[in-house]
Amino acid sequence: MKYLLSLFSIIFLFSCSSQKMSSKYSVIEYEAGACFGSCPIFKMTINPDRTAILEAEHFNFSKEFSKGEFDKPREGTFKTMIKEKDYKKLTVLLDDLNVKNLNEKYGTRNITDLPTSYLRIKFDDGSSKNIEDYGKRGTEKLSKLYKFFEDLKHNQQWEKVQ
Repeated sequence: MKYLLSLFSIIFLFSCSSQKMSSKYSVIEYEAGACFGSCPIFKMTINPDRTAILEAEHFNFSKEFSKGEFDKPREGTFKTMIKEKDYKKLTVLLDDLNVKNLNEKYGTRNITDLPTSYLRIKFDDGSSKNIEDYGKRGTEKLSKLYKFFEDLKHNQQWEKVQ
């Protein structure tokens, strides 16, 4: 009996460690648009295998604002493998948002110099959700998610590909 219990314990441990992480999100895309200042302009696409592409336009890595920044070429295209703990945190943030029930548009355009963010989610069931947020203040949880994407630009090992 002791040996049988040990065998089941070993099989259980191996089955837990060999399972791949599955996600109900087939593509997660976040895009941050321009403002009349130094707002970072970029698009980040994350796949369920944790591969990610960052298309950085302007103000993503510079510390100082310069109007001449727009005269420079775009910062580039980068790729990485999102750390597993960060991908899990991202999916928890999305689950907590209840994305499918969010509005498709947030913000009013009575102030003309705010950035717009776009959150595009494709689910593994074939459905999708697109959210446009002028001013990036749609909900408190959305703001937290936007901050998470901003942080990903700095806490992952991005490799320039273009």
